[in-house]
Amino acid sequence: MVFILGFNFPESRLVKSALQSFYGIGPTHTQRLMAKLYIHDTARVGTLADERVLDLTAELSNMTIENDLRRKLQDNIRRLRDMGTYRGRRHAMHMPVRGQRTRTQVWRLTR
Repeated sequence: MVFILGFNFPESRLVKSALQSFYGIGPTHTQRLMAKLYIHDTARVGTLADERVLDLTAELSNMTIENDLRRKLQDNIRRLRDMGTYRGRRHAMHMPVRGQRTRTQVWRLTR
């Protein structure tokens, strides 16, 4: 088991999928991060040297991921609701925010 930023990963897991398991890191960020640290696409977590794991942890700690990102998104939505903007009111009513159709197909509203 390899410990990266508070999570244990089995040694047989791909580094690519291990990085994408963090909230806020997708395929593009993963690819850039692996290229920056010279990690191959098919590398496994267990084959990484300790220096690479420390570098990876340092890079991840500088990024806004997991709970910090969730908190930031919630604060942005709360700010919109408090200001009374159109988007904020739509969030408060649990309705589509980005102009989706609501005349029909209102399955989102029934939840």
